[in-house]
Amino acid sequence: MMGNIQEFTATNVKEGSLSGSEKKPNPRRKRRMDLRSMLRNSEMQAAILSGVLMLGGFAVGYVSEVISVILYILSYAAGGWLKAKEGVETLIKERELDVNLLMVAAALGAASIGYWNEGAMLIFIFALSGALESYTMERSKKDISSLMALKPELALRIEDGKMVQVSIDELKVHDLILVKPGELIPADGVIQKGDSAVNQSSITGESVPVDKTPGDEVFTGTLNGEGVLYIEVTQSSDATVFAKIIRLVEEAENEVPQSERFMKRFEGIYARIVVAVTLIIIFAVPFVFGWSFSDSFYKAMVFLVVASPCALVASIMPALLSAISNRARHGILFKGGAHMENMALTSVVAFDKTGTLTAGEPQVTDLIAAEGYNRNELLAVIASVEQMSEHPLAKAIVRKAEKEKLGLLPAESVTSVTGWGMEGMVGGKQWRIGKTDVLDRMENDQESAYWKQQRSLLGAEGKTVSVIMDGDQIAGLIALQDVVRPQAAAAIRKLHSIGVKVAMLTGDRSETAQVIGRQIGVDMIYSDLLPEEKVQYVKSLRDEYGHVVMVGDGVNDAPALATATVGMGMGMSGSGTALEVADVVLMNDNIEEIAGTIQIARRARRIIKQNMVFAITVILLLMTSNFVAGIALPLGVVGHEGSTILVILNALRLLR
Repeated sequence: MMGNIQEFTATNVKEGSLSGSEKKPNPRRKRRMDLRSMLRNSEMQAAILSGVLMLGGFAVGYVSEVISVILYILSYAAGGWLKAKEGVETLIKERELDVNLLMVAAALGAASIGYWNEGAMLIFIFALSGALESYTMERSKKDISSLMALKPELALRIEDGKMVQVSIDELKVHDLILVKPGELIPADGVIQKGDSAVNQSSITGESVPVDKTPGDEVFTGTLNGEGVLYIEVTQSSDATVFAKIIRLVEEAENEVPQSERFMKRFEGIYARIVVAVTLIIIFAVPFVFGWSFSDSFYKAMVFLVVASPCALVASIMPALLSAISNRARHGILFKGGAHMENMALTSVVAFDKTGTLTAGEPQVTDLIAAEGYNRNELLAVIASVEQMSEHPLAKAIVRKAEKEKLGLLPAESVTSVTGWGMEGMVGGKQWRIGKTDVLDRMENDQESAYWKQQRSLLGAEGKTVSVIMDGDQIAGLIALQDVVRPQAAAAIRKLHSIGVKVAMLTGDRSETAQVIGRQIGVDMIYSDLLPEEKVQYVKSLRDEYGHVVMVGDGVNDAPALATATVGMGMGMSGSGTALEVADVVLMNDNIEEIAGTIQIARRARRIIKQNMVFAITVILLLMTSNFVAGIALPLGVVGHEGSTILVILNALRLLR
């Protein structure tokens, strides 16, 4: 293993990323691609063929009735074969009647009394509505799949001294991989060579990156700092975290929304009632009202068409799938329609703090200079020493000096003191910056008491404190803290604007939580929480307010994510466990999109209600007209199937 490392030196590492560059899509081109995609849909092609054959049969009817009937039969076969197959399978496997069999039966019934064109029209429109619904589902899956493709799934494996790019799925235990600066670590493993600071907030919840040296363990999905790492894989994986999500999405198709479950049960019962009433109209009504058999049979066929719940059944899933597809294009992945339905009912959003409301990137917040030292000069000196370090805290200090436009000075004999900090010569003096444990070794005098008090005050605010030493003399203290995400305050304001309350659940100390909470404007702050305590607070929020969305990124957030009505995981920085438990994944970690997602979910819910009211109204109107005034079969076909297409098109508005 070590031989491979020695043979493959860092000079072999080339700059670049394992993922390709993204091009901004042209909207017009995208619309054309969407249209081509719709036309390539096999169900859509069958529906179009059915429509063409139907028109052909109608036109040829003036010349040859035999050829016309043949074209109508072909139209029936093209548009109705898949629906008939689905209906028969449902009847055999589940012993349930569905709308597919009802429509095919109505079309065949129309043909049996000479209404070939009306039956073909029924099959064509029914096939077209089914194709539109299938297109919606395919569009949703495609948007999700393209979203997954944004994440790299490759690793650099060392084989016989050469660097080979392989799929993460190909990694095995004991493989040696190389991770470049700034890349995600693709597998769990142990560092064999190299030093770096690794941001593992997604796993441990630590807001400050951790220094890693040979022998240290690293985790999948954590972010490498500025060093090159050679890692021995200790745990194989069938797929990456994001490939697991795709698998979970496929499994989540069984996660049927409550409204859809009700509709499926209703459809089976309703279909049996429609068949029973149709048979009564055919065989019983002639004896009661004295109708002729042909009149009764005709009215029965019209009833069979207009009473079928096609539009009602199509009221729900196209809307939910369109909303899911819409959110996928904004970097938000839903693992099933049930979660979109639940999202619409949100009354409280609860956030974890570290890695969710904060970015995990430290910045300088305080610099306390000792008497006789100028603050800016002190910052310039320590930044001059720290510029040689790749540690995130050191880089934050350098960024602070550059932001304040302080010129860095020449530094000599700069070395890293393992486990403590940095030291170097600047301006002929020995400067050191590192952990404040030196304060505990000082004599208990007034000066040491002052610095210890300052350390305690800064530490109470959740800040990381380092001491600055001029030789053996204390020159000052510098404090750094994880930064709030730039969009956090805006995200909270947007949630408030749509009437949603915001809570923050964190394991941090109360002082830190209160500072962050006040800064971004959350309504409720709960601090010093263990994972199981987060669960209790989520339960109490559900009891008090109703539906709760929990947003988190770490392993410690997983129980709370599972307890919430809807769990949202951070896709970029989230741990594998959090992403598996989450119902929704924010692939780009943009928490500002949460309010928009709730609004889209609410809009989908409104559209579902609109569709259901419209569908029921049309069915009742057509059924009443059939018995009171009598309507022609073509009008019944157009009215009923037209309403089905309208509710689907209404749902497709959510794709925008």
